[in-house]
Amino acid sequence: MSLDFSMVDQKIQALIARDKLPNLSVCVKGPDGTVFEKGYGFRDQSMSGPVDEDTVFGIASMSKSITALALAILETEGKLSYDDPVTKYFPDFSVPGAPKDMVTLRTLARHTAGIPPMEPLEWSIAMNSRDREGDWVTAMRQSSPNQMDRIEQIIDYIASCPYPTVGMPGENMSYSNEGYAVLSYVADQAAGIPLEQFCIERIFRPLGMSRTIMDDDCVSAHAMAGGNIVSLFEYDGDTLTCDDHWSILPPFRGCAMVKSTSRDMAAYYRCLSNYGMHEGKQVIPAKAVESMIGPSIPATDQAVYGLGLYKRVKEGHVICEHSGGLHGVSTKGGLLLGEGYGFAVLCSLGDADMDDVMWVLYNAVMGLPLETSHRWFIPVGRTFSDLQMLEGTYIAHEGMPSRVRIDNQGHAVVSDHETCLVYCGASRFLAMDAEKPDVSRGRLEFFFRDGRAWGVRVGSRIYTREV
Repeated sequence: MSLDFSMVDQKIQALIARDKLPNLSVCVKGPDGTVFEKGYGFRDQSMSGPVDEDTVFGIASMSKSITALALAILETEGKLSYDDPVTKYFPDFSVPGAPKDMVTLRTLARHTAGIPPMEPLEWSIAMNSRDREGDWVTAMRQSSPNQMDRIEQIIDYIASCPYPTVGMPGENMSYSNEGYAVLSYVADQAAGIPLEQFCIERIFRPLGMSRTIMDDDCVSAHAMAGGNIVSLFEYDGDTLTCDDHWSILPPFRGCAMVKSTSRDMAAYYRCLSNYGMHEGKQVIPAKAVESMIGPSIPATDQAVYGLGLYKRVKEGHVICEHSGGLHGVSTKGGLLLGEGYGFAVLCSLGDADMDDVMWVLYNAVMGLPLETSHRWFIPVGRTFSDLQMLEGTYIAHEGMPSRVRIDNQGHAVVSDHETCLVYCGASRFLAMDAEKPDVSRGRLEFFFRDGRAWGVRVGSRIYTREV
């Protein structure tokens, strides 16, 4: 396929200007090689080094599919099963109120174990990251029960968590970093070597990902990068700040700790798109890729979380993707299943949304207008008939407590924004900014019991009704 990416480049530059991004690195790989790759902006605030396709970024939660793939490879070798109970590897593991045999590696990997949003990842960052200061860090350090630097501390906290679960295992999806932390250590046991080494030997090296590493403190990443690595940007109001204070969260290795380049990650996703084929060779077992995103994971216009990747359908194309975010990290990666295309968008600004950039890349390859939206919450043009069932306050405890407040008129406060709920069918709503009606402040999906909502999924986390 011959594609003209000149308009794509212009569109991306416009999005960079709109969102005030300090940098960006993008890469698209297709069946015949690299289709488009480019770096934008600079690596640090001095603007002394331009970003290119070999610039190393953190990829945060994009790491999860790599961990899921490692486990899938081990499953093809008979060294574990995704249907193993977690207690086979950690006998003391439990989710309050759930039968232990029902909490399997699969429920952890698909975020369906019932684990509610909780604090350990935020505690781990605050307790272990160097030179991080501020009100949030101080609050997290004051509330953390320990250093939160060992997997046993996370397992103990899950077992004694004071917050209600979000369903029985296998029932509801609610994103859990803690589940993937546990999976990292399961991989160690099954492989007989550290997950970091397994990924190098079985994923990174076979795919030629020479500028990719999983490390817990960025020291190895700096050595690998040879100076071509980003600093970390954030906005404090309208002021752009910059530092090199990478998030250090030791037990969350396979959850968020990979550093890579857009070129390497596009090659990774292209390999998954080809069911493990890379440069004409079967370097990853096809069965491993199928277990992650194959027929057992529904393909609909609503995104469904498989093993480490969301899966959805757009205009007949099956898209599998994941985003990532930490201090100074905002990323997105994806693939067109079975079509031989892999995509990566990496930025070193925290709390930035990479969706619009990625959608431009998808649209170019799929032959759609570049501005085509990929949102799957679509307003149905009518109001929800039982708004009183939604009324109340819902809370999540991932880091500082976060609340959603809803009245019986369909008004909601989401992330401190006044919004109006726009009905999207079933129990789904868009929370649209009350002052800027074209700006979405979140996707809400409610769960009901005994005539009222007991919880609401905000994005990917389920908040539970506050008593």
